[in-house]
Amino acid sequence: MSDVPKLTQDEAFARIRLLRSANIGPVSYAQLLGRFGNAQEAIEALPDLAARGAKRNYKPAPRDRIEQEVQAARKAGARYLFHDQPDYPANLAAMEGAPPIVTMRGDLSLASRPCVAMVGARNASAAAVKLARDFARELAAEGFVVVSGLAKGIDGACHEGAMPRTIGVIASGIDIAYPPQHAKLQEQIASEALLIAEEPPGTQPRGQQFPKRNRIIAGLSMGTLVVEAAPKSGSLITARLAGEAGREVMAIPGHPADSRSHGCNQLIREGAVLVQTPQDVVELLSGFDGTPRSSVRESGQDFVFDDTEEDLPADDIAAMLSAAPVAVDELVRQTGSTPGAVQMALLELEIAGRLERHAGGRVSLV
Repeated sequence: MSDVPKLTQDEAFARIRLLRSANIGPVSYAQLLGRFGNAQEAIEALPDLAARGAKRNYKPAPRDRIEQEVQAARKAGARYLFHDQPDYPANLAAMEGAPPIVTMRGDLSLASRPCVAMVGARNASAAAVKLARDFARELAAEGFVVVSGLAKGIDGACHEGAMPRTIGVIASGIDIAYPPQHAKLQEQIASEALLIAEEPPGTQPRGQQFPKRNRIIAGLSMGTLVVEAAPKSGSLITARLAGEAGREVMAIPGHPADSRSHGCNQLIREGAVLVQTPQDVVELLSGFDGTPRSSVRESGQDFVFDDTEEDLPADDIAAMLSAAPVAVDELVRQTGSTPGAVQMALLELEIAGRLERHAGGRVSLV
């Protein structure tokens, strides 16, 4: 990684501005940098690309808004971490749609050590909270760093048990404590361990931001352990994201009469590894070679742009899409075009606000 060019202040600022511009997500951000070589040229190209996707008068994020964000990050004692910097966590970089830029406080070296995600219900039972705390304490003693989302219930217990060998990932800005009851715990993690946020400073948590947080939790870790969870919960989202990324998925079984155990029992039916002791987790993850025993997974496909690609009108691709997600490689097959041409048309539709991306390399119309 020593051959990675040093990021200039101007390029870092332009990258933040690019990512904060309307309809730019991790995939489109990476594709724009790959095509134009730097963020400033990508920003200048945005209005034209949006126009090709049928959106006029597109304007990138204003410079003064980014200046205010950078000042807020500095005031919070945070620093920015970019996807191609040497200390960006390797496990997270391998995750589909990994955040190109995060803000962080604390000891970043924790993210390069063996990490295990532990997640579970907010309204967890007292027994499960104690179990989570004990598991986290033992896993930390075995050399693992415990990653969780600072929510009430299981998450908080995991952080407390593993402290200071823990990473907190939040859905708000780095300067916003959520939930408020965990303000002290969040500050302790930032001071003694590691706190990571993808959203800009000052951002209040909203529902759509929690799945994004969950993919970071899963991405940092070799495996995800679900302690107690309902069938439809963020914990199961985290577990499935881990499975899609080829990481280990583990679950502690629970009593069938307790609805808070149904999610874990369901995961085990779907192929998660049943875990009963911390040593079970240690045995699964020690020497993990990227081939999980669990079978909760699917994967997408990446493409690289080429300057010689043919031009494929965005409207031609839009006509093939609907609200039902479809794999990008299926669009390549049906159009007979090159992968790069299809991805360019999709990029134009996304910048125009007409395209939504899904896990597994799938897309749909908004």
